[in-house]
Amino acid sequence: MPLKAELHCHIEGAAAPELVIRQAQKYGKDTSPYIQNGSFVWHDFTAFLSAYDFSSDLFRTEEDYARLADHYLTSLARDGAIYSEVFTSPDHAVRAGLSPKAYTDALGEGMLRAKAKTGIEGRMIVTGVRHVGVESIEQAARFAARCGNPLVTGFGVAGDERMGEMEDYVRAFEIAREAGLGITIHAGELTGWETVQAALDHIRPSRIGHGVRAIENPDLVRRIADEGIVLECCPGSNIALKVYDSFADHPFPALQAAGCKVTLNSDDPPYFWTSLKREYDIAAEHFAMNEKALTAVTRTAIEAAFVDRKTKTALLARLNTAAR
Repeated sequence: MPLKAELHCHIEGAAAPELVIRQAQKYGKDTSPYIQNGSFVWHDFTAFLSAYDFSSDLFRTEEDYARLADHYLTSLARDGAIYSEVFTSPDHAVRAGLSPKAYTDALGEGMLRAKAKTGIEGRMIVTGVRHVGVESIEQAARFAARCGNPLVTGFGVAGDERMGEMEDYVRAFEIAREAGLGITIHAGELTGWETVQAALDHIRPSRIGHGVRAIENPDLVRRIADEGIVLECCPGSNIALKVYDSFADHPFPALQAAGCKVTLNSDDPPYFWTSLKREYDIAAEHFAMNEKALTAVTRTAIEAAFVDRKTKTALLARLNTAAR
């Protein structure tokens, strides 16, 4: 089994159904509209967001968030992952009645617990949410820049791609870049290649969240390859959200063949009936990737990770040792 690394996962969206059910019992909430037979249920993007928001609102205290991060990273490590980056959302913290700092430090505490048990390294990417608005995104960037938690190493923007324009977020990303944070932004998932091009033109990220719709423009694919932009691909999520009808239609192999740096990620794993392990299994089964090719994908992820050089060197050494 190849070692794995993940760059694209929303921490609230990583809460396993059994953990959500436990939290619902704690707070006296009924999960039946959203979880049936131990699995999340939803039928379109709006219903998915409702289920996501319901579950997210069941994490309210610092201990709740520490448990969430510990539970997720420990499960990743069981499946052979040595590195995990998760997207965090100060907006969720505020809705839960916590300060962004208390929320972030609690998630960091959970990551350290998982590391103590399993050796997995974890980092956080603070995200602003497009459909909440530009002001809130700039606030998230200012928080990320000054929060002082050593596990916060990146900044991104997620949320509904159909809202807002890339140029609206330039200032937020300048704040994050000046603070030395890694830069990634969701684009080219539910909307076409144009959002990927706009992200490259205005935001200049080193990574794009998803980015798969770039395949619709060969010139853009060439540019991504030439500039060494890393794509955080989430095939299971793309099929679940009907971005593509089947894995046979998915552009992951074509993007890779064109020289783009691609990685495998789970996005919001239980909502899309997936896991990081399943994403690697999908690549093996549907994209004809052998263990050597999958290890190369993990290497791409670690090389693109928003992590200090010393940690990166140690992770690559673990990968190389395991690959021998």
